Amino acid sequence: MSAGSHQRTHNPNRLSCPQCGYECRNSSGLTQHVHSAHTLYDEHRVQSSEPLNEDHQDNDLHAEDHENRPYTERAQGTNIRRVELHPVMNGHPCTPDGTPLPSPTTAPPLHAHTASTDWSPYNNRLEFETAEFLFKRTQMSQSKVNALLDLWAASLLKYNDKPPFADHNDLHKTIDATHLGGVPWQSFETSYTGSLPDGPVPSWMTAKYEIWYRDPRAVIENLLSSPDFNGEFDVAPYREYYGPGSGERQFTNVMSGDWAWKQANLLSKNKDLHGSMFVPVILGSDKTTVSVATGQNEYYPLYLSIGNIHNNVRRAHRDGLVVIGFLAIAKSERRHADSLLFRRFRRQLFHSSLASILASLRPGMTSPVVLRCPDGHFRRAIFGLGPYIADYPEQALAALIVQGWCFTCPQDRNHLDHPDLPMPARRAREHTEELIGALEADVLWHDYGIISDVIPFTSNFPRADIHELLAGDLLHQIIKGCFKDHLVTWVGEYLVPVHGEARGQELLDEIDRRIAAVPPFPGLRRFPQGRDFKQWTGDDSKALMKVYLPAIAGLVPDDMVRTIAAFLEFCYLVRRSTHTEKTLQQLEDTLQQFHEYREVFRETGVRPAGFSLPRQHSMQHYIQHIRNFGAPNGLCSSITEARHITTVKEPWRRSNRYDALGQVLKTNLRLDKLAAARVDFTARGMLRRSCLSDALIETEEDRNGVVPGPRVEASVTLARRVRIYPKSLEALGMHIGVPQLERLVSLFLYKQLNPEFPPPETHLLPSPSTGRSLRIFHSAIATFYAPSDLSGVGGMHRERIRATPHWRGSTQGRFDCAFINKDPDATGFTGMDVARVRCFFSFKHEQRAYPCALVEWFSVVGDTPDDTTGMWIVEPDFDISGHRIAQVVHVDMIVRGAHLIGVAGDRSLPFGLHYTHSLDAFNAFYMNKYADHHVHEIAF
Repeated sequence: MSAGSHQRTHNPNRLSCPQCGYECRNSSGLTQHVHSAHTLYDEHRVQSSEPLNEDHQDNDLHAEDHENRPYTERAQGTNIRRVELHPVMNGHPCTPDGTPLPSPTTAPPLHAHTASTDWSPYNNRLEFETAEFLFKRTQMSQSKVNALLDLWAASLLKYNDKPPFADHNDLHKTIDATHLGGVPWQSFETSYTGSLPDGPVPSWMTAKYEIWYRDPRAVIENLLSSPDFNGEFDVAPYREYYGPGSGERQFTNVMSGDWAWKQANLLSKNKDLHGSMFVPVILGSDKTTVSVATGQNEYYPLYLSIGNIHNNVRRAHRDGLVVIGFLAIAKSERRHADSLLFRRFRRQLFHSSLASILASLRPGMTSPVVLRCPDGHFRRAIFGLGPYIADYPEQALAALIVQGWCFTCPQDRNHLDHPDLPMPARRAREHTEELIGALEADVLWHDYGIISDVIPFTSNFPRADIHELLAGDLLHQIIKGCFKDHLVTWVGEYLVPVHGEARGQELLDEIDRRIAAVPPFPGLRRFPQGRDFKQWTGDDSKALMKVYLPAIAGLVPDDMVRTIAAFLEFCYLVRRSTHTEKTLQQLEDTLQQFHEYREVFRETGVRPAGFSLPRQHSMQHYIQHIRNFGAPNGLCSSITEARHITTVKEPWRRSNRYDALGQVLKTNLRLDKLAAARVDFTARGMLRRSCLSDALIETEEDRNGVVPGPRVEASVTLARRVRIYPKSLEALGMHIGVPQLERLVSLFLYKQLNPEFPPPETHLLPSPSTGRSLRIFHSAIATFYAPSDLSGVGGMHRERIRATPHWRGSTQGRFDCAFINKDPDATGFTGMDVARVRCFFSFKHEQRAYPCALVEWFSVVGDTPDDTTGMWIVEPDFDISGHRIAQVVHVDMIVRGAHLIGVAGDRSLPFGLHYTHSLDAFNAFYMNKYADHHVHEIAF
């Protein structure tokens, strides 16, 4: 399948900035001049003038705020971003005693009154950073800490000095003395209180169950008072609009959804609460196993966050999600494990434990509590139970719903997605209570899926409806559930029965070879053996989703491919960080296509009974979840699973494995204290330089500062240069196999110097004087705004684009592909080309540096994506002599990396095809829009 005689002349139209002549790029549909970042905006806020309802027409508290209330408005061309804050529950600042300030623009009191030289309980910065390094960053064992400090002490004896700590006990004692951050752990015991049976008594009936927890109100106070969250925090529910005219509604963070607004409306009925700040309490629970080899050591952590913190902070794990409890796990002998009495006790243990742990929040749900916020202001806070993060079994437990039923709606478990049945209304707390009062337990169980013999924890708290609060779980419902457990399994179940055992296994092997031959890409997990691995993790499922569709195309019926394509579209759309009415409609359309195409699995006998599956059924509720709580990626169990590592698994590994929970709790408390100390020292400006810099220039005035400026949508910089290449363009061209390189550079230079004129004859082109200024690079770093992907708190993401002849020490090269901007006015992929980078280099001409890339072009096949896979197909460009068409471009034209996967069709890949040869082995390629979410937004 080597490249044939396909010939095409590629003449991309490059545009330049009229202000400075630099070439521009288009990233995700947003025109951006990278050198100057023309997209500037000012931030304001606007108070909502929309009346709430008849009950709120007479609200007059803080009426003057309608003029002074901040508003947000961003100008970008003809587009305006407009934010309407809730007019009553608006988080008006107050004094520490709760008296409203005359104006919300009044400067807040200073966050810290401690001197900027006070490192208490540490003596100096060296002590603090040593403690943080040993205990948090390296997690050094106690014996190794002692050995290191002994060596340190020995090296200082001749100076009559000593190390920061004497031993590990001294280190731990100092951390424990930190007065910030750490909320102490408490515990209570519970046990079965019912009647005991005659004869042998099951062990679970006499056991004592210990629940460890931290006061959730104190944890929330710490979260609210942390200046680390300033600028990433909402004080009021809001509605956000973007676009021309009145704008299109956007859903992002929890406070942008309808649920927070409705909660504020309910609270507004009490005039004593006007001007308060609503604080949604986000909970999450999930069992985790720390070691299978040592006897299934299970722990049951309970996490807490608040809806005021932005999703990107919670996803970046910047202490925005805190462990507040370890629930008890009831155990029983096998002969009693399935008894109705034990299962009831296990459920009641869960709900009673939650009710007890959260009890300190109940008074603050009806009467405001004055708390300090990240911006330094005090506000009257009113708590409310918010979204609950959990996987499906945990969701069923929290909602007291029978497994197999939907916890959001009462659709019959046997007909969850029946095409002739309308979607019923959402389950509601009041309706469930009425049913329990009117019907027998058996009827409730079998006809409604309701478990009626347990008191839910939400019954202890006002305005709490668990059916509404349970958020969609992308990781377990969509990624691991629908994709891994259903679709991938169904494809395998189709191939073997239809084609026979031998041929079916051959086709599965072919799928594995295609997956193994996928070219590398930053962040893409490789599958050397295909998808045939024993244990699947969430990361395995996410990685396989990126490459699975091209692997099955041509080997299974087209409608089967379209089914998975529609599912992937839904999955990638729903995981975006910002949703609009447009994306919600796209979700609706894509879900309809998925339901239509998946009938192929019924028709081929894979699913003869249909699709009454709770996880697939849950897809129908995601649009409402988004309207309620904003983007689902901020409320996904992947956040709690990632937190398991730092709060449970790593502390457990640091323990002596005996009665480890107490050690795990102590480790978590110390980690919290170190994190709080770092935030405090940073807020006081004590950690600006490195520790060594402070030691060298303690008395020197700090001349560094924050440089204000707009966010740059994307940038590309060349990495470290390589010194082993020729120093002339002619010799370099021969070295890399591109003898016309010198002419290509001359063409490039002419266009840079004369952007408005076509190039003249070859002999009139400028001759760059490179010499020592010629530098070669094996990679470049692309930095761009991609909040839907794993990124920093600011949403910025970085990737490396490689062009190296020796990849990982082998003789095989790696030459990545990239998106090249061609039309700043076009949106998405229509404004870009795809090219393969053969070399990064830079040179100087007339004292000006030109960072460049030598690229080989691909052209798009057709005007629309492929009908079956939904992916664009590209082909390599060749000149009339059969050589690849190449061009030198400025690195500013590179948007970011692109990922291509070969189009194999119904042909088999040759055995032994190595992934490093994949980009040379096919005549056509899918432009993989599932490489990550930013690429998907470009190519959607």
